[in-house]
Amino acid sequence: MSASDSTEARPLQVDVSNEPIHWDLPKAQTYGDYLDLERILGAQHPRSAAHDEMLFLIVHQTSELWMKLLLHELRAAMACLRRDELLPAFTTLNRMGHIQAQLTHVWEVLATLTPADYSSFRNELGRSSGFQSWQYRLLECTLGNKNSALIEVHRGDVRAHAQLRAALAAPSLYDECLQLLSRRGFGIDESVLVRDYAAPYAPHKSVTAAWLAVYHRSKTHWDLYALAERLIELDHRFQDWRFSHMKTVERIIGNKAGTGGTSGVNYLAKALELRFFPELWQVRSAL
Repeated sequence: MSASDSTEARPLQVDVSNEPIHWDLPKAQTYGDYLDLERILGAQHPRSAAHDEMLFLIVHQTSELWMKLLLHELRAAMACLRRDELLPAFTTLNRMGHIQAQLTHVWEVLATLTPADYSSFRNELGRSSGFQSWQYRLLECTLGNKNSALIEVHRGDVRAHAQLRAALAAPSLYDECLQLLSRRGFGIDESVLVRDYAAPYAPHKSVTAAWLAVYHRSKTHWDLYALAERLIELDHRFQDWRFSHMKTVERIIGNKAGTGGTSGVNYLAKALELRFFPELWQVRSAL
């Protein structure tokens, strides 16, 4: 027998005989227990016999989980900014960027759904729609897109509606950044710092001037400059997510209306005009 024949005859398995593995699992917390896998893996309930409905369910469920983590990190970043602790805020904002990338990549999976595939179970959705994602709405609100009209679709969910109303009235991530600029001695107008946070943010020349000063003297204000670039990255990735969402919807249903009552692709195209940190985009033309 040749050496190659001897190699091919060996069992194709990993030897665990010398590994101190815990086999007596019923007496200890298991991986499944810790992750609550029974509930997570049992949360998919297709309403039809269509093969691709499982794909649709899991794509949206995992997206909601990533959004939950994104909100968790966003709150942590805002707390750091309130304490003027920018280095840990940078770490959190960087992590948020990677989470956003996962949210964007998931559209590539959903885009494998053909129009015929989707049509086989679309009627099972009824009026349910991603437009009704309260976590997505909370993300936008906390980042700075304050729109009181949009949260009313959630008034039937008392807990979600209360969270959204609280976020609407609270400072956004950008508000916290502007307060930080003011504390650092930049002349942010009082009307920007003390305002009705539930109202949509309007760009102000004092904020543009402050960010311009940061960019012109980036070595002196390196941490604020780094913060500004991380905010731009966050906004840019959100735009990538919105664009991928729009193109995926267009690929699958064309110009049909959405199940939630919106105009579908046309509505999603409007959202591409939104920017959370407008003055940071303005300064690029002024530099």
